[in-house]
Amino acid sequence: MWAIIKKEVKTYFLSPIGYVYIGLFLAMCSIFFYLDVVNYGSIQFEYMFYSAATILTFIIPILTMRMFAEERKTGTEQLLLTSPKSITSIVLGKFLSAVIVIIISEIFTLVYLAILFYFGKPHMQTVFVTLLGFLMLAMSYISFGMFASSITENQIIAGVVTIGFFIISWFLPNFSTTLSSFSLINMFNKFPQGLIALEEIATYVTFTVLFILFTIIVLQRKKSIK
Repeated sequence: MWAIIKKEVKTYFLSPIGYVYIGLFLAMCSIFFYLDVVNYGSIQFEYMFYSAATILTFIIPILTMRMFAEERKTGTEQLLLTSPKSITSIVLGKFLSAVIVIIISEIFTLVYLAILFYFGKPHMQTVFVTLLGFLMLAMSYISFGMFASSITENQIIAGVVTIGFFIISWFLPNFSTTLSSFSLINMFNKFPQGLIALEEIATYVTFTVLFILFTIIVLQRKKSIK
């Protein structure tokens, strides 16, 4: 699995994909840092993540839409399915490589935290809880995006399906308050308050594991058919 992670991480950074994702993410974070933190004379680093979380809806597909769709389109899926590595290790390797890109982008946001330390002392527990929640949200999004990529050979379709699902889940509470527990982005809102939201963490983990398993099942079926 480590070999797959290394290969996928290299793919992200030997192509524009990783740079485009991180560049867009940091550009938007810079805007939110100014609007949500500097503009209010605040030293609350976590405030910009309320807005940054919404951006994941539209940029996570940059990382996920090509994961398996590209393999199928270029004809390398057959090599992937017949390789000595298990389907599980392939899926986890691709998933973790995308998570690494997310972690790298989070590390870059610490530049904004360093700026705030010049003006005051941000609450570090809240900072770490916010970064944890943001990572959990991103992992959930990656798992679904990866699943969407596994069921089509068209990257654009995979991206549209992923964004569509995120937007629908985003607005679920507008239809019924009972559906708020299914809105991934709304569950994130507790983390920037410094709250270790165990129920939300459990939901994120369950959602992530579920769609990783769905992706494995899809690929196993394709392997058995081939």
